[in-house]
Amino acid sequence: MIGRITGTLIEKLPPTICVDVNGLGYDIEVPMSTLYALPETGAKVTLHTHLAVREDAHILYGFATAAERGAFRELIKVSGIGARTALAVLSGLSVGDLAQAITLQESGRLTRVPGIGKKTAERLLLEMRGKLGADIGASAHAVPDSQADILNALLALGYSDKESQAALKTLPEGTGVSDGIRLALKALVR
Repeated sequence: MIGRITGTLIEKLPPTICVDVNGLGYDIEVPMSTLYALPETGAKVTLHTHLAVREDAHILYGFATAAERGAFRELIKVSGIGARTALAVLSGLSVGDLAQAITLQESGRLTRVPGIGKKTAERLLLEMRGKLGADIGASAHAVPDSQADILNALLALGYSDKESQAALKTLPEGTGVSDGIRLALKALVR
């Protein structure tokens, strides 16, 4: 198993990159979150990897963090979730956001990811419950109920997960749901 790779980034063709390791070029599939975190071509890069061996191919998947790789490995264990869909989930949600969605059982956040329908999102929530590490899930438990309600309201209004999370960070601590929604909407309009 290839667990980590360090070399020179020589090509970016989303979602595939090529890393040169002592003259040998490895094509690696990466989520968009990892792609955005990569340096310019020609720079040294280290990725946590997962090697998938199939009858017709050996495919190497790369991740900026071990937490992303761990989430990927848990996602591909869910029935109906393949490697491409797992990469799409990690491209659309950070590991912390995914852990939070699973902990709070928010299928709406998952259905915003291309390739994830309502039934797949519900199966994913059911099968992934308690699977992400305690360090990842701990941040999800730290979200107060009022903030989760405000977040759900913003998502229901059509704001993206990133926009909604950014608006939540502007709220004073202990803000109630109705005041929080009003203040978050004001922050989003600016």
